[in-house]
Amino acid sequence: MKLTRKAMVPAVILAAAAGAGSVYLTTGHDASDGAREPSARSVGTQGQIARAYVGDPDDPATWRLPVESYMPTKTQVQVVTTSRDKLIDQCMSAAGFDGWKPAPDLPDLGGKTLTDWRYGLHDGELAAERGYHPAKDEQEAYDKAMEAGAVDESGADEATLKGCVQKVDGQVPDAQPPAIVDQISGESFENSKEAPEVVEVFAKWSSCMKGKGYDYKQPLDASDDPAFGDPEKVTPEEIATAKADVACRDEHNVERTWFDAESKIQRAAIAKHLKEFNDAAKATKSAVAKARKI
Repeated sequence: MKLTRKAMVPAVILAAAAGAGSVYLTTGHDASDGAREPSARSVGTQGQIARAYVGDPDDPATWRLPVESYMPTKTQVQVVTTSRDKLIDQCMSAAGFDGWKPAPDLPDLGGKTLTDWRYGLHDGELAAERGYHPAKDEQEAYDKAMEAGAVDESGADEATLKGCVQKVDGQVPDAQPPAIVDQISGESFENSKEAPEVVEVFAKWSSCMKGKGYDYKQPLDASDDPAFGDPEKVTPEEIATAKADVACRDEHNVERTWFDAESKIQRAAIAKHLKEFNDAAKATKSAVAKARKI
């Protein structure tokens, strides 16, 4: 799904927003088994593969995919980022650039978790007001922050900043999931579109949309329609399409079917790289521990 000004929230932030506290492997029942809450054990005590779970069955934003147990949470990202910014600031001041300041965080825009908007728009009220565009107040806040930008008036050169960042990397590593975690997250999303149950529900959704006068093969084809790509305009046609889209999704349980299929694919992929995934979670805990000592 497109966001206005193509301001997609980075994957790590979307994943991070899904929880708080330390990284854990969830070892409760699969979401498909009807569990609302996962049991949790700290990384390293069990060699089990993280499971998906569902918070509110009607709100995909509260669902968690297996890979999220190996990604830093929003709280962890904030702790690490704050400490790293402090250390880089100190390093830049020591280098003679007292006016250097770290870039500010941008306001949330669009999906707030990894699963919020991952499978498309699911909020009927937002669809009726904004079509496929983010909420108006979110968009305005984001645009304002982008226009203000991070103006560095210190005169610092790139080489000095790079040197400070490298120095800080040795003290507090950045809280970013390794390539294998992002890779599995991306591949599972694409592969899930080919799962038989997903292909079937896509066909039902497409038929439903056709009955309402819209010709799209897959759900994301509607939100990605170039006709709705103007960042400054929400047309009546877009709103009507989005409302029909959400209605057909709800009628055929598109998001949950897709989520369950992707969860199974992720668990199978994680099983093949379990040590790497557990190491990723441990690395996050280590980075947070170091950051808290600053």
